[in-house]
Amino acid sequence: MSVVLARIDQRMIHGIVVTQWAGATKAKRLMVVDNEVSKDEVQKAAMRMSKPAGTGMSIIDTDTAITNFADGKYDNHNVLLIVREPETLVALVEGGVKIPKVNVGIMFDGEGKKTVKKMVSVNEKEIADLKRLKTLGVDVTFHFVPSDPEENLEKYIK
Repeated sequence: MSVVLARIDQRMIHGIVVTQWAGATKAKRLMVVDNEVSKDEVQKAAMRMSKPAGTGMSIIDTDTAITNFADGKYDNHNVLLIVREPETLVALVEGGVKIPKVNVGIMFDGEGKKTVKKMVSVNEKEIADLKRLKTLGVDVTFHFVPSDPEENLEKYIK
């Protein structure tokens, strides 16, 4: 199967991901792809403690993810891919990783960002990266929890 859904969520592994998204996607592996977090043993240990029983977890950098997918390491897994930033997904797709859909979950507010939806604030770079994913053929939707209706990128970002 490989990637069943990619989620942009700046909280990374937390209750909603573990209790709702993992089950809704039938994920057998939660995969965090982040160049900084992959080097932080404390954050990695905290995330691993929240992993649902019977589910694998990988916390790796972008280059390792591209290599592992190219080598077929996850071909027999249902992978829920979690990243903090859209640019990580652009790099993965451009690196050959097949991502059927991107779910924009939580993107924090900050300097230079505008709020486009509850729990989602973006800057110009993030907007460009989300649009780039769309041009690369990846469906991009806003979807906080599985029971909410999916909303297309164009509803909030023109």
